Amino acid sequence: MRGSILSKATVIAATSLLALTACTTDSSIENPPAAETGAAGEATPAAGEPSESSAEWFDQAVFDEQDEQRSATFEGDPAQPYLQYIDGEMTDTSAFAADGAQKACFSNASISNPWRQTGWITMNQQLQVLQDSGVISEMETRDAQDDDNTQISDIDYFIAEGNCDAFIISPNSTAALTPAVERACETGKPVIVFDRGVQTDCAVTFIHPIGGFAWGIDTAEFLSERLEEGDKVVALRILPGVDVLEQRWAAAERIFEENGIDAVDYFTGADPVEIKSIISDELATGDVQGIWMDAGDGAVAAIEAFEDAGADLPVMTGEDEMSFLRKWEETGLDGLAPVYSNFQWRTPLLALEKIFAGEEIPAEWVLPQSPITEEERGEFLTANEGMPDGHYAKFGGEDLPGYPTVWQERQIP
Repeated sequence: MRGSILSKATVIAATSLLALTACTTDSSIENPPAAETGAAGEATPAAGEPSESSAEWFDQAVFDEQDEQRSATFEGDPAQPYLQYIDGEMTDTSAFAADGAQKACFSNASISNPWRQTGWITMNQQLQVLQDSGVISEMETRDAQDDDNTQISDIDYFIAEGNCDAFIISPNSTAALTPAVERACETGKPVIVFDRGVQTDCAVTFIHPIGGFAWGIDTAEFLSERLEEGDKVVALRILPGVDVLEQRWAAAERIFEENGIDAVDYFTGADPVEIKSIISDELATGDVQGIWMDAGDGAVAAIEAFEDAGADLPVMTGEDEMSFLRKWEETGLDGLAPVYSNFQWRTPLLALEKIFAGEEIPAEWVLPQSPITEEERGEFLTANEGMPDGHYAKFGGEDLPGYPTVWQERQIP
């Protein structure tokens, strides 16, 4: 599951812990155990149970910022989205310039789901390129397996070992990992945080796509433009208390309310059987015109529930997971695939290349986050032909060694 993509100012104020958010229905990959508690130790609502209002998660300033960033001009080559960024404060890295290959130490939250596995494969292929070019000697990696305490110990191990020329950290959660990240910064070595934020700006750069509010705006506006006032949308949500997911729904709920859309949301536990049950029950009480999802897991199950009931297919948002893109094309429904840009897994290593060369880099490296539309779907299906259902279309590794075999065969390093 993926994590916080808040701006630095918001991260510093954040108090919620993050869980992973990407899941899959790809039967070729074992799913991780479902979380048993939400934020602050609160019990997770039972699957199929409607949630309470997400008003507490709505932040107008961050909403507005991410809304603007959706149409921002990104610096850099569009053919290399993993190197693009929104113009802003830059970090002078001249003090970190180094001769010869350097050792990177990577503390990873986990590779427990296909979104992270796809990114991990891509990251390792990028590492191979930088090793071949003499930038990086090796990348020692420790996998926290979704556990805060393990990751804290991992970071402290790297610090105590004293053999790291740079740290890359993808935090398991925000608040819990902040002190460990600060300790890594105190070594005087460059620290890169990516995917999820922490409550400090000591890192040389924080790399992430635009954010959860942007996802919510993209998806809710898409549905609202196609539906009428009074139409019903069923929102399928994976977990409560995870800020990036809550932000997606907080933005969408606000937009649905403004447009008079009757939206009801349920936590599904990412269970395809539960998703089908929810949709079947809703269809039994009346028409459902739209489906909104905070992640693509279970999208195929939702569509199949309409097919099983012989009901008209909904307007729907899923994600850029291949299973949804394929079902979307097969059925011809009116859909949109928002993304949490998986190509970001290349960016930390490419940032290290710049840091070791003493080049300035963005202090907050905001990457593009652009949904896949009906017009683009065929292009991404063709480009990812032969990839497994749990693969993510915008993985950005087409020019790396091993393409496409290592992604097709899920050769997890």
